[in-house]
This record gives sequence, C-alpha cells and structure tokens, in this order.
Amino acid sequence: MPSKYKGYMGKILDINLSSGKICTFELSDRDRERFIGGRFISTKIILDELKPGIDPLSPDNILVVMTSPLTGTNAPSTSRYDISAKSPQTGTIGHSNSGGNFGIHLKRAGWDGIVVRGRAQSPVYLDINDDTVTIKDASHIWGKDIEETKELMGDKRAGKMVIGPGGENLVKYAIVVSQDRAHGRSGMGAVMGSKNLKGIVAQGKKKIELHDPEGFKETIKKWINMLKDHPATGDYLPKYGTSFFLKSISDHNALPTKNFSTGYYKDAQMLTGQTLAETRLIKNDGCQSCPIRCTRIVELDGRQIKGPEYEVLCLLGSNLLINDMDAIIRWNYELDILGLDTISTGTVLGFAAELNEKGMWKTGIEFGKKENISEIIRNIAFRRGIGADLAEGVRYLSKKYGGKDFAPHSKGMEFAGYEPRAVVGHGLGYATANRGACHLDGGYVIFFEATGPALLDQYDYRSKPSYTILDQNLMASISAGGNCLYTSLAVLPSVIFKIPNSKIASWLVTKILTYSWPIINLTLKLPSSMMRYHLPMLPHSKAIKQATGMDMDFGRFAQMGERGFNLERLFNIREGFTAKDDTLPKRFTDEEQIPGKKKSKVPLSKMLPKYYRLRGWDNNGRPTKKTLKKLDLEDVIN
Repeated sequence: MPSKYKGYMGKILDINLSSGKICTFELSDRDRERFIGGRFISTKIILDELKPGIDPLSPDNILVVMTSPLTGTNAPSTSRYDISAKSPQTGTIGHSNSGGNFGIHLKRAGWDGIVVRGRAQSPVYLDINDDTVTIKDASHIWGKDIEETKELMGDKRAGKMVIGPGGENLVKYAIVVSQDRAHGRSGMGAVMGSKNLKGIVAQGKKKIELHDPEGFKETIKKWINMLKDHPATGDYLPKYGTSFFLKSISDHNALPTKNFSTGYYKDAQMLTGQTLAETRLIKNDGCQSCPIRCTRIVELDGRQIKGPEYEVLCLLGSNLLINDMDAIIRWNYELDILGLDTISTGTVLGFAAELNEKGMWKTGIEFGKKENISEIIRNIAFRRGIGADLAEGVRYLSKKYGGKDFAPHSKGMEFAGYEPRAVVGHGLGYATANRGACHLDGGYVIFFEATGPALLDQYDYRSKPSYTILDQNLMASISAGGNCLYTSLAVLPSVIFKIPNSKIASWLVTKILTYSWPIINLTLKLPSSMMRYHLPMLPHSKAIKQATGMDMDFGRFAQMGERGFNLERLFNIREGFTAKDDTLPKRFTDEEQIPGKKKSKVPLSKMLPKYYRLRGWDNNGRPTKKTLKKLDLEDVIN
C-alpha cells in the first residue's frame, strides 16, 4: 500500500524466479516508522518471510534489495542502498550497504526495494523500467567479469547491480557491484549466484517527493558546508582517501601485519594515502551527491581505474608483508572485476600464508611473495585448485587444516583491517557485530582509539562497552536512513583534530573522555523522550524528518538504531547463535600482542557482561522482555 510518508516511493517489488511471478510486497507504515529503511526493513522482511534454518545458498533464501528515505534526495552521500539475505559466509543476518547509482535509479523507477525469491532455471537478469518489470535471459553474459557484464547488460544510462565469476561460483565472500562501488561483505554475490541472477537493471523518470522541500534544502546546504569545512571530511579524506590514517594505525600497533600476529609494519609509510596521493593519484572521484569525494583514481595499464582504499592497502599489503603499492593496485582491480570481497580475500590469504609457514597446509602462499597472487585470486573466483578451499573462507580453512587459535574471524566473517589487541573497544565490536567481524557494524570505536584524534585510552576496557553500543546504534541508524557512514566523521568538533599537536592537551582530553564512561552509560539508559532535539553535527535526524514528515529527533534516531540492532540479533538467535558466538580467536584474547604488556590483548570476558547489561540482554545475550517492550519488538518473535 502507498505510504503516507514522503521520501518513499511506496512500492516494493516481489519477484519469484522459480515461478516467474512478479507482484508487489506490502509494507506497513508502522514498519517504516520503526525500521526506516535499508538493512532494518530488509531484516524485518527476512524474519517474516524466511523459514528458520534454511541453507543460505538454496532457493529458499530471500534476497532483499532496499533503499532508504534519503536515498536519491541529494542529501550528502545518499546514493546508498542495502542488499540483505541470510549470509552464506556466516549463517547470520547478512547485509551489505554500498554507493553507486543503482539505488537512486531504482527509486526513480518508482520502487523502494525488491524481494527476490526462488531460483531461475537458467541465468537471468531483471530489467526494471518504471512499472515494466521483465525477467530476461542472461546466458550470454554468464561467466563475464564485472566490467563486461555492465557493458552488455541493459541500457548504459541505467543503474545496474551485477555479480562476477566469484558470485556465479558461489565464493562465500563474493560481492555485488554498482558502478565501481562494491557490496563487499556477507557474501551477497554468492546468494545472487545461487539464484542464477546475474544482475538487475533499473531506470525511470519518477520524482522523489519530500515533506518539507524548502526546509530540507536549507538543512542540506548547511550540512554540505559543514562537511567541506571539517578536517576529516573536507581535508583528509578528499586529499588522501580512506588510507590517510594508515601510518597512524601502525604507530598505534593496530595495523594488521603478518596475519594479525602484530600491529606494527616497518614499511607502513609506503602504503599510506599520502604516498598514494603523491605518487599515483590522478584525480578524486566519489559517489553521486557526495561532497567528500574520497575515491582515488589511479592508472593501470594505461587506463584510469578506481584505486585501493585503506582495507585493501593493509590486508593485501602489511598483512602479507608486501609493500608494493603498484601490485596492490592491480590486485584491487582484479578482485573487483572478478567479484570478490577485498577485505575477506586479504585476510584469507594472510591466514593461508601462516598455515603454509607452519607446515599445516603447503600451498605456495607465502608472506612477502607476490608473484602468484593474481593467479590465486583467479583460482578463488573460479574455484580451481587451492582456490576451492580458499573460497570457503578462514573459518572453513581453520576447521580443515587447523589454526583455529590464530584464524582471524568472528562468526565466520574475516577480520577487517584493524588488529584488535591494540584497540580493545574495536575488538568488542568485532565480537558482537551481528554480521560477524565487521568494523562498521561493530561500531568503528577505533575512530576514538586510533584512526581519529585518538581520544580514548586504546587499552582501557571499562569505557568501551558503552562507547561501543552508542557507536553501533548510531552508525546503524545512519546506514538505515540512507547516508554514507563517513558523514558521521564530522561528529567531533574541528578543534579536537588540533589536540594531538599538544601532548599535554591530548593527555588531558584522553583522560577526561576515557573516564567519562559513566555519563555514556547514563545516556544509553535515557528514554528517547528526553532527547527531543537534533544535534548540529549529526543532521541526519533532521533531514529524515523534513524528507518524510515522520516524528524524528536525535532520541528517536538513536533508538531506531538500537531497535534495528536488536532486530538483527533476534534473527541470529533464531538461527541458533548464542553468547558463545560473541568471541574472538585465542590469539587476540589470550596472547599479548606486545610481550610483557598485559593490556595488549582483548579482555572480552571483562567487557561482555557489562555490554550485555547495557544492551538489556540476559547472560546468554538474548534481549529481555523488558528490552523488547521498550523497543516495540514484542511482535517480532513469537
């Protein structure tokens, strides 16, 4: 049914590839109010429609593509949309948010989202042109890489989301690509491949109506100016991209090095965003409606291509003891066109190299050896030779060949580009994130521990549960609302970024913020009705209110993140996950990163009980009845 709220198109496609049936999916405004959009509405649909315990790569799985009310409104960095399903990588809720222009085109075609069921008998793609929706043959593009697929599939002016050979061959960490932006985590490319769905094309001419267009326009103008004037979003990211902090991460002992066995890399400077900018950068680029423009454009074989971001430079660099940026640029491109997650691939290769070094699985993958990496990447995408095992991920490899104690994953998802023993709050985020060891779902506490102005004591465990929860909730809300998470980097006043230049001021601020955790605890316990305001540094709630006409303020916005995070937790619980799964391998919880420094390991056993209490969960990590009632989730689980 159409929505009474603006910002939405009011319709969701429902497509069964097994039967060929195309209809619409009904979504209530009550669910829009509770879950806003993106990953939260997707999770609600999956919980309602998916049978418990299904195989993620079977026709029974449901793939949900979902936009948000801010998607396509020209608010800062709002080309975002989400793809969700039960993850073949983890068995948890799987969701992956990305830019590119597909979400914008989907809304212009008149649709907020797509629910895809079943499996086609042969390769197909979906063609959406306004109200006309067609299932088309994709036999001629099956087997093609990402670039070839985009070129051959549908109108060149349309938005496209496609998979490559990695998805077709069901690599557990296969990606989906829109323009040159990747839905990198959770294996959504493998879910599409399992459905014989090569891609989706969307285009249309409909306009997105706003509740208060003039007020929205004024808010957006101020917001863009704020982002451009802020050091993080107006200086560091545009100049140096996402790897501007790589050297700082190494100096804080948090850079994954030699399969996360240490956090410091002697050649870190050779991999930084500053080095890339000085020696390889041709120009900046960015997603539609993004004023930050953090994308690096570099040259490879005489062509201009998207350059590597932070996670690629460290996980295919320091994590493999390789300092050759040109080689990493090539591997980044190869991974993208083959449809493989760069983060998981780098972590898988690092783990395989340590297995090889220890004689547990002799593969020829070695630390510091780069000659065979391109061949191995192709073997993963096509599941050839050792690539068949590598395609299953770190958890599978550790069960088959050993090394569970140093296998960098949580719930089956490989670690992202941060060594958690030096940033224990980030380690707590890895352990508790609903889709596995994700730096973003985990709350990105490292921004306050090492990547940003580094204002929290990186080893203090008492402060981290409250900061982790606050960050997880807010980042989830930002994502569900339709913004890129980089728009949250302006949350700290500009003056904070000057503090590291003064040792005394830096020490004082670190002490104050680290030991202010009781205030954060209190903030988490405040009812949303006591926070009926908008924060100037987080205009997201105000923009959503003006776009949709919903009652929205900072309190409701924060609670929406808490509600959605708990919703995802409920899905995982239904699929058999418990508190025992909120864990990290023993290397990170039991072994000191720095010998003799007792604090240099993740004290999960000390942090988790407090984390559960603050979340309103019982000792087994289950939301209590009181928490479900507070969050209006009593109807979700029977």
